[in-house]
Amino acid sequence: MKINIPLTVPKNKEKEYTKNMETATRGTGRLMMFAGDQKVEHLNNDFVGKGIPAEAADPEHYFRIANQTHIGVFATQLGLLAKYGRDYQNIPYLIKMNSKTNLMKEKYKDPYSNRWTAMEDIINFKKETGLNIIGVGYTIYIGSWYESEMFGQAARIIYKAHQHGLIAVIWIYSRGKAVADKYENDIHMIAGGAGVTLCLGADFAKVNYPYNTKNCKKTAEDYREVVNAAGRTGIICIGGSKKNEKEFLKCLHDQIHISGTRGNAVGRNIYQRPLDEAVRMANAISAISLYDYSPEDAYDIFLGKKVLSVK
Repeated sequence: MKINIPLTVPKNKEKEYTKNMETATRGTGRLMMFAGDQKVEHLNNDFVGKGIPAEAADPEHYFRIANQTHIGVFATQLGLLAKYGRDYQNIPYLIKMNSKTNLMKEKYKDPYSNRWTAMEDIINFKKETGLNIIGVGYTIYIGSWYESEMFGQAARIIYKAHQHGLIAVIWIYSRGKAVADKYENDIHMIAGGAGVTLCLGADFAKVNYPYNTKNCKKTAEDYREVVNAAGRTGIICIGGSKKNEKEFLKCLHDQIHISGTRGNAVGRNIYQRPLDEAVRMANAISAISLYDYSPEDAYDIFLGKKVLSVK
């Protein structure tokens, strides 16, 4: 795997950056990120309700899944990691540096997700705990009245992360009164956001994907616009709400092998399941995202008919 080391990474940190990138991508160049930031973003809606197992209500469910699966990195807030990290020290972590709830709708006020902590706090926490923190993440809403403030915060976070050899992932979505709802999953708009993350210097951009289309292959072909706009910033697609497993895995395969994306960031499609099933689903996703398994073989991993084999 050839790693493109940004010039914002000092010479004395290139080895650490390379190691963190290899860990995050399992040496494949692709990122399978287990997204665990929804306890803030969606409050308790994703953890209690119809079709959601009781164990999902326990925040430790996140960590039990991440500890038993072949993910690239587990993304969550520093506070949650501080509470559970002592018992799960082998998981590779990415700290989400901003989050907001979904209570304040765009019709009232444009979205703004302020930074919770400073990079210095993350670096100190990493040194003091010895946890395997390999990167940081931050969300931007393009089209919001406050986008310039988020751009500024994101640019400084990415620069400082690279200065310490960490990778940086940007969540970027089009939201705000100036953006019509129909554009949230518009490929041309998503490509615009991808280009912004490239200009900010991010290593990966977590972006929307229009799952609810009738022609999945055509959608994947059109989605190349997003990948091209991102240049050397890797595109990873959201998983969104829980979907039919077979269709979801096929869509992930198309994203990588037709669109040219470099992975995915999945939450609800994994953790809204009992532990054993969640582990199998995470490994099925990794099989496609990292190791070029076919959708059929990945689905057999989910069913428990096959086991993920890593050479």
